[in-house]
Amino acid sequence: LQIHADALTSDDVVLLVDDLVATGGTAVAQVKLVEKFGARLAGLGFLMELEFLHPREAIAQATDADMFSLVQVK
Repeated sequence: LQIHADALTSDDVVLLVDDLVATGGTAVAQVKLVEKFGARLAGLGFLMELEFLHPREAIAQATDADMFSLVQVK
């Protein structure tokens, strides 16, 4: 993942929103990118979560921010 060097500052509050979370790998990379710039992570939101792949476990290791999904596939 890449963003402009001046895209985020330590004054920013970020809500990460994505259409799908499967293993959580992309979300973890996004969290690390936000933290690299010193911004505060408000939470993570997803349209669909593939629960059977346990993405919350991977994401919880990277952040304690709130996470929500509209649809959970078991």
